[in-house]
Amino acid sequence: MSAEAAAGPLAGVRVVELAGIGPGPFAAMTLADLGADVVRVDRPGGPGIGPAPETDLTNRNKRSVILDLKSPEGAEAALALVARADVLIEGYRPGVAERLGVGPDACLARNPRLVYGRMTGWGQDGPLADRAGHDIGYIAVTGALGMTGPAEGPPVAPANLLGDYAGGSLYLVIGVLAALQHARAAGEGQVVDAAIVDGTSHLTAMIQGLLAAGGWQDRREANLLDGGCPFYGTYATSDGGFMAVGALEPKFYAEFVRLLGLTGEEAGLRDDLAAWGELREAVAARFAGRTREEWTKVFEGSDACVAPVLSLTEAHSHPHLAARGTFVEHGGLTQPAPAPRFSATPTAVTRPPALPGAHTAEVARDWDVPHLSGTTASRSPEGEQPTP
Repeated sequence: MSAEAAAGPLAGVRVVELAGIGPGPFAAMTLADLGADVVRVDRPGGPGIGPAPETDLTNRNKRSVILDLKSPEGAEAALALVARADVLIEGYRPGVAERLGVGPDACLARNPRLVYGRMTGWGQDGPLADRAGHDIGYIAVTGALGMTGPAEGPPVAPANLLGDYAGGSLYLVIGVLAALQHARAAGEGQVVDAAIVDGTSHLTAMIQGLLAAGGWQDRREANLLDGGCPFYGTYATSDGGFMAVGALEPKFYAEFVRLLGLTGEEAGLRDDLAAWGELREAVAARFAGRTREEWTKVFEGSDACVAPVLSLTEAHSHPHLAARGTFVEHGGLTQPAPAPRFSATPTAVTRPPALPGAHTAEVARDWDVPHLSGTTASRSPEGEQPTP
């Protein structure tokens, strides 16, 4: 994004993203959404996995150049970008960036104030550091996956939201922003080692505290927030839809049971853990008697903490999300708007997904790196950490 088009609190921050898959691109997109000028260094031939470039929303608000990092010329061009950058993000397995000549030592030698962000599943060290992996495996070993799903069935993977993006991308962004603050205050760059296993484990801090205090059972569907509680969970409606219930506090629960139509005796089962199964059956029976739309109207405008479970496409037109502009349309693609929101430095989607190599001349001009050029090699760096 050129300087004149920049917007958001990170306007003026330059980021080099070494193209990868999974959490790295999402982290770079988040920085771009916040106004950073993100230049994605794509490889000749593309990544070989992922959506079509024109619909890959994780590459919005970015610009792209193509460099063959396996060639001396490509690596040197990347280092020329690094010399003018504030942040670099890479998502290779440990040691790969070093072999390509764009590891932390080489980059920090060119730019001592650089924040070098490393995104992996297992981290830069430890017995599994060199092993391949994916989101589901990372959240499995942290205990987070084991909390999901029904008691009598297998755990349910929450797409790649929990590991790749929550435990990975967003922790990398936090680390990069913290290190960027340090670099500006002290004039000293550093390496940020963001591992999905670390971030996902960190997300379980409250649950681990409850576990230590005896307030959480280490099994599925046995606790307040994991489906074990009959007034915190999901229920099927007569048309095959679902309603989500989160009526934890007594005053919200009272409103919930009133609108649902439970009897006083049924509502009183809340205080008897041994009777929660009976309460769940009563709640399920009520919800099964009407459609999702009917129940949505019943609970509309109340503090019963009940909401319809919408599909991804249905979410686009939810009245509250529509009123806030939570989804926006840009370039023919409906997509989540940048988040969070800022009163003084508003953000926006200003560019469609960057097509590989589409901005080489533009970046060469704006970053004053005249020798950027594409290459013909089509090999990709060996050992990229697969984390989609």
